[in-house]
Amino acid sequence: MNRLRLPASLLLLPALLLAPVTGRAQFDERLPAPVARALKTAGVPSSAVAVVVQEVDARMPRASFNAEKPMNPASVMKLVTTYAALELLGPAYTWKTEAHAQGSLGDGVLNGDLHLKGYGDPRLTVENFWLLLRQIRAKGVRDIRGDLVLDRGHFAPANHDPARFDGEPLRPYNVGPDALLLNYKSIRLDFAPDAGKKTVAIHAEPAPAQLDIVNLVKLTDAACGNAWYEAIRMDLAHTGAAARLILTGTFPAACGEKSRHVAALDHPQFVAGVFRQLWAELGGSIEGGLREGAVPTGARLLARSESPALAEVVREINKYSNNVMARQLYLTLGAEAAKRPARIEDAETAVRSWLAQKYLRMPELVIENGAGLSRSDRISAENLARLLAAAFASPVMPEFIASLPLAGIDGTMKKRLSGNGVAGQAHVKTGYLDGARALAGYVLDRRGKRSIVVFLANHPNAGATKAAQDALLACVYERSC
Repeated sequence: MNRLRLPASLLLLPALLLAPVTGRAQFDERLPAPVARALKTAGVPSSAVAVVVQEVDARMPRASFNAEKPMNPASVMKLVTTYAALELLGPAYTWKTEAHAQGSLGDGVLNGDLHLKGYGDPRLTVENFWLLLRQIRAKGVRDIRGDLVLDRGHFAPANHDPARFDGEPLRPYNVGPDALLLNYKSIRLDFAPDAGKKTVAIHAEPAPAQLDIVNLVKLTDAACGNAWYEAIRMDLAHTGAAARLILTGTFPAACGEKSRHVAALDHPQFVAGVFRQLWAELGGSIEGGLREGAVPTGARLLARSESPALAEVVREINKYSNNVMARQLYLTLGAEAAKRPARIEDAETAVRSWLAQKYLRMPELVIENGAGLSRSDRISAENLARLLAAAFASPVMPEFIASLPLAGIDGTMKKRLSGNGVAGQAHVKTGYLDGARALAGYVLDRRGKRSIVVFLANHPNAGATKAAQDALLACVYERSC
């Protein structure tokens, strides 16, 4: 087990980078002109926006507007979680998932139970789970005469309502954290139209046996739009340990083959269903049912899966704004700090303690789940800028900056600012919620100077502020603001 540690360099951070902004008359308190014009066009008042621009080695910002105002940063809150994790856990930290056997094993038969224990791996995909099961088969296990027993005790039980945030319980981004999270609890549905038969075939991968998919989707001659999936309705009904997913609506033949992901089962059902599917494909069998419980003393370790290093996981979280992985990481901070089944309160305590040790006082900070998928999260632009200044002075700076989307190149910024001078020069995390848009990171300007940039907007028209964000990045690159 990797141990929680605080780098000795925390006490060596330059005080000028961490000091709260003072002396307001020494910098421009106005919005940069191109940003102000774009906001006016978007119908967003300046009072709903906060901006900070500051060179990474400067004492004072070049521009600061509403910097102290607490605002919802949406997914930009992931910067707090991932930076904290890189320093507290270390870039090489990994998660494990284990398989234990209880009972005698001979002639390919396990006369007992198979236990799976999770430690919160955010990156346990179907492919990695398959490799874990291959290890079990390589140990000579073919037929399991007992039960599949899941140990999910690394995280404390929590009542997670996937519909609470936005009423979309089947969307994978609403999946709650779990110590034995598998494949983000996501099932890919592949839609394949057959114009000759005027039908749409729907295939699931993975395909848990206890999920029954009822396909009532009709093929149409309509044009294929970007929101083709909105014409398909999904209704989920649970019957004991099984579930039925009923799909109705229409699918345009012009779309060709398309895919959509859904989260239709609870965590234990999903793990058990995928296990049975893959185990059968590997030539194995299991006679028992599904139970939950701790791995008993004396059970033999059969196989172990290890996740990619934290630096790689953080890159995936920030580049693609993966909410489920961020929530797993947040609870991992709690588990490592508290040394008990992690609760959300343990994660918050770990992050706040880390901030205090770094002299990053943030009295306005509200952090609900570490992913930014929250209506209550709050942080100021000023304190986001201080966090980014501290990160730039940190030993984990290379891993942290490399995890941020690169404008015009990859991640959530891949399709933005391509062909613009700032393309390839800005590492920035984006945030998106209804009524909230955010952007924070670093820009390398045309003179080779790197600046911290923070933009927060909370307003019903915040979705129209993309041009204002791009204008801010462009003018920082050009050094015109």
